[in-house]
Amino acid sequence: MSKIKWPGSALLAPVPPVLVTCGNHEKANVLTVAWVGILNTKPPMTYISLRPSRLSYEIISETREFTINLSTVDLVKAVDFCGVRSGRDVNKIEIMNLALEPGDAVKSPMLADSPLCMECHVKEIVALGTHDLFISDILAVHVNEALLDENGKLHLDKAGLLAYVHGEYFGLGKKCGTFGYTVRKNKKKKKGIK
Repeated sequence: MSKIKWPGSALLAPVPPVLVTCGNHEKANVLTVAWVGILNTKPPMTYISLRPSRLSYEIISETREFTINLSTVDLVKAVDFCGVRSGRDVNKIEIMNLALEPGDAVKSPMLADSPLCMECHVKEIVALGTHDLFISDILAVHVNEALLDENGKLHLDKAGLLAYVHGEYFGLGKKCGTFGYTVRKNKKKKKGIK
């Protein structure tokens, strides 16, 4: 496969376009963030990268908290709108008819239509250039009960999650494998059991 060399660039894809809520229930804001990820398991930590010019940057810098709300195909219009409009100019929550729910660990509300919401507290803000990195503890996770099976196992593959690839949105496709399937030993069938 032939490749053409380009200068270093931010082209990692796909990424999850999440809706981040901040502020409080009475005066909340929402924005779309595609630069988000997991940093650590114990303690559970995440990050979001924000431009200092964003209204949510100001709110989160002051309150030191926010909520990450996973996005679905059904939320794609809100994801796009909340990524291109500013809370300084319009009330994105009202315009997109987003229902809010109170969290338990932070004052930032959660989005009722999100299948999974993570309440976060900012530990550190690192200036990087165009964006600042908000390194944060995940204090609580709220999961839609419909995504849990009878054993309590989470099935996010049934949530209709959204992915962002270089300016385009995609619903996640078919499953190609499971973690560790390439090294997992086949279970031998017991005698008499088919």
